[in-house]
Amino acid sequence: MVYTLVVHLYAKADDESINKLIAKLQEASQVYSNDKETLGWFVMQSESDKRAFTIVERYAHESSQKYHLENPYWQTFDKYVLPLLDKPMDLRRLNELDTSKQVRVEQDDQMWAGVKKHQSQ
Repeated sequence: MVYTLVVHLYAKADDESINKLIAKLQEASQVYSNDKETLGWFVMQSESDKRAFTIVERYAHESSQKYHLENPYWQTFDKYVLPLLDKPMDLRRLNELDTSKQVRVEQDDQMWAGVKKHQSQ
């Protein structure tokens, strides 16, 4: 089961803090995306609030985090990022739901035929 961390960050209001945070998140994504058992390390900025950022970290297993935390780069992250933030980081730990088996809550066969047609275009 895929283990996921979602981290919300809120930068200080000044452009320098925002730009430094953007650069550090881009750099971190480039580093961590290459770690073994890392399925993805995505960074995003809100469309409506330039100070709001989200990191989505996807790992093969919860135990994959051990390797992640042993990466020498990890030691640089908090000490660089924390001074740029206006609020504490909001970290959420999640297990992705298994969607490999078909689930049918909706019982409308016509709707499902429309879905299939739409997705085959």
